[in-house]
Amino acid sequence: MHSRSYITVRYAETDRMCIAHHSNYPVWYEVGRTDFIKMFGITYSDIEASGILMPLINLTCHFGLPALYEDNLIIRTWCINMSAARIEFTYSVKRKEPDGTETELGYGTTEHAFVDSKTFKPCNIKKRMPQFYEMINKNIKGTSKNS
Repeated sequence: MHSRSYITVRYAETDRMCIAHHSNYPVWYEVGRTDFIKMFGITYSDIEASGILMPLINLTCHFGLPALYEDNLIIRTWCINMSAARIEFTYSVKRKEPDGTETELGYGTTEHAFVDSKTFKPCNIKKRMPQFYEMINKNIKGTSKNS
């Protein structure tokens, strides 16, 4: 299971050549991640209200073709790994072409820790939010149920 987020490249996100700056990709990944979590009836705010934060601990971005000003993008997001202490997402950034086809522009991953909001020490999401943990784990990309 994956989410689809739709973004139109804004002028402020581009450089002098009207190419989207590479620093936007992590921001677009965040949009995708937020939408992915919402698919399960929970929000980032709900997670934080339960006393858990999800700091970024690893980020990869691979760039193929440039995203241009006013391109319509689709950010596809999957969870590819989740343990009691960490979660990892993968993203695909595609441009929707005028004929309806999609062209992959780039892809990447983010890895996040689960930490207590007061102590910033790792916490066990499986114990703190067992339903969330189970919902996500049932929908990890590559599992036999979801391949």
